[in-house]
Amino acid sequence: MLVNWHNPDHIYLVCGKTDMRKGIDGLAMVIAENYGLELYNNSLFLFCGGRNDRFKGLFWDGEGFIMLYKRFENGHLSWPRNSNEAK
Repeated sequence: MLVNWHNPDHIYLVCGKTDMRKGIDGLAMVIAENYGLELYNNSLFLFCGGRNDRFKGLFWDGEGFIMLYKRFENGHLSWPRNSNEAK
């Protein structure tokens, strides 16, 4: 399985806190219901929970979803909690 992570058409930051217990189906529902974005194109969706030291990514590779999980051992992210902070 080879995935071209270097050229997604879009990268979306989902602002605010996301329930990090959600899996692929739950995160896909957040995108479809709250934002109305197309899940099945070359887009990477990034989510962060209440703790800023871990995040998840959701990507459709043409055959199925890939869920990424990253946890920083030393440090944290500065994650936007609303769209104004993201701009």
